[in-house]
Amino acid sequence: MAFVIKINGNAHAIDADGDTPLLWVLRDVLGMTGTKFGCGMALCGACTVHVDGVATRSCVTPIDSLGDSEITTIEAIGMTAAGARIQKAWLDREVVQCGYCQSGQIMSAAALLASNPHPTDVDIDDAMSGNICRCGTYVRIREAIKEAAQAS
Repeated sequence: MAFVIKINGNAHAIDADGDTPLLWVLRDVLGMTGTKFGCGMALCGACTVHVDGVATRSCVTPIDSLGDSEITTIEAIGMTAAGARIQKAWLDREVVQCGYCQSGQIMSAAALLASNPHPTDVDIDDAMSGNICRCGTYVRIREAIKEAAQAS
């Protein structure tokens, strides 16, 4: 089937089955490999993108469910105010170790700050609870989110 999907401000014509996960359209059809495959069951957060500003697991989001929604991926998150602050704080706090989960972490953090510019520790924990970091950089992730919130 043919679909037109809005990703990072651009319309993309996609020829795929409607139940194809957005993750595979991004990675395999469009070559946008910043969004990672982790578990395939929406449990780890590595595949997080924004759908109309909401952090969404792309591995379980079929393309026929998107309609006219605007998708933002890690490739464009720095163009948003919250995303730019998060990326800077991530570098300032040296959050990244292996880096595999970080695009999903950044996407979840940016969605949090876009909806709640001054989150509490509980807000941060709730928003980030679905993102797993095998390297255990959770303390630095929280510090980076707090730094980005203070910069707003």
